[in-house]
Amino acid sequence: MYSGIIYALVEVFFITFFATLILNVIMIKLGKRGLLSNLYPNVRGGTPRGVGVILFIILSLYLPWGFNQLVLVMGLCALIDDIMGRRKISQNIQWGQLFRGIGMILVMLIGFYHGLGISSIFIALLVQPVNISDMQPGSTCIVTLIISTMVLVLMLIFNVGMVNEVAAFYTPLLIIVATLAYSPLDFAGKIMLGEVGNHSLAIALGISFYMLGGLKAILIFFVITTLLIAFVRRNTLKSYFGIKMGLTNPVFCDYVMDVLTGGGLGDLIRRLIWKNKQPVVKNNFLIFLGARRFLYNPAAHRTDFIQYRD
Repeated sequence: MYSGIIYALVEVFFITFFATLILNVIMIKLGKRGLLSNLYPNVRGGTPRGVGVILFIILSLYLPWGFNQLVLVMGLCALIDDIMGRRKISQNIQWGQLFRGIGMILVMLIGFYHGLGISSIFIALLVQPVNISDMQPGSTCIVTLIISTMVLVLMLIFNVGMVNEVAAFYTPLLIIVATLAYSPLDFAGKIMLGEVGNHSLAIALGISFYMLGGLKAILIFFVITTLLIAFVRRNTLKSYFGIKMGLTNPVFCDYVMDVLTGGGLGDLIRRLIWKNKQPVVKNNFLIFLGARRFLYNPAAHRTDFIQYRD
């Protein structure tokens, strides 16, 4: 059994490593010719986006049967998200947001079908924090490696057994090996995971949490993952808050709220609830809990922002 796992992981490493290099070269050539649109944004002079499709394919093929279907449906919807970009269906909704939502619903439905129950909901919801982590080079990879290593160690300590006739520790090991093989160019800022990459990693992480200890493990590691992402991104978020929101004195819970509710979907919900109004938070306890970021409504600040300065 162990020899088969070792062979599979070695295979995964080399396939992922070389496929990432090759796809990067191809996308650069096509991008410079203007053939990739949203998949080759003008970031750092032009950076291939969606190279995480390699991770999507690997995880869909190598995860234990049944669980791999969760990554498959989420990754396909996320790939459409990457291709469609910020094209709008209506004034408030983008095609990418629609397909992300469809993917998350499908993950929940398939999860329930395979007996994961309520756990499938939280596996799908992991897409949000992991997606927010993917806002700077290497951040999602480092979070994925740290969290997967924690899960692996706990599986070995508690001697978690077989899942679908495969050793449970194989799943976090697979995530670690695939991420390590993909990550060098991502850490260097030469490629981007895209939604297809970070969404696939999010679902794979959720699956590993479930294998560790069901719903209880998912809830615990959902919190740990969110806090780690907030910590990893704290410096970038502090700068962003000051420039975009006028929030120059953020607390750590503001970073946590950004991880949990930031991005297009969170902004859409706030816009639908508050229209063009901005709730103002003055209560110190609510400020401590991150309510200023949680309630921040971009639709209310087309030309300026609320003054949360010292």
